[in-house]
Amino acid sequence: MTAIRTPFTAVFNDYVRRQLNYKSDVEYYILGGGITGPWNWNTNNAYADTSQALSSAMRKNPYMKVFVASGYYDMATPYFPAEYTVSAMNLDAQLRQNFSFAYYEAGHMMYIEKNSLKKLKDDVAGFMQGALRK
Repeated sequence: MTAIRTPFTAVFNDYVRRQLNYKSDVEYYILGGGITGPWNWNTNNAYADTSQALSSAMRKNPYMKVFVASGYYDMATPYFPAEYTVSAMNLDAQLRQNFSFAYYEAGHMMYIEKNSLKKLKDDVAGFMQGALRK
């Protein structure tokens, strides 16, 4: 964490100021720093469940494609619950084919490990190419 926090923060601040021309004196917190108290997802359960909204959107737009990138060693957002959630959405087989899953020998920040970064790039490029085909 120490190795990536400072460079990520510096690059982000440089990007938003120089490239996006966003000017603010508000401190930027990376990885949730500065957030006080628990996050409020306006739900009674312990997690944010977006599966119903996603299921509804996919039924309304059967051409929508979804790419899920998961790291095997991610303790914050483990890969299997994403698969489970999709399987529990009760989508017909045709819509379920619109999901693509890829797995990486990393956590959820797979782009900080060189081999996973290359695989992620290739997987996203392949997903985009496939999504453009009818």
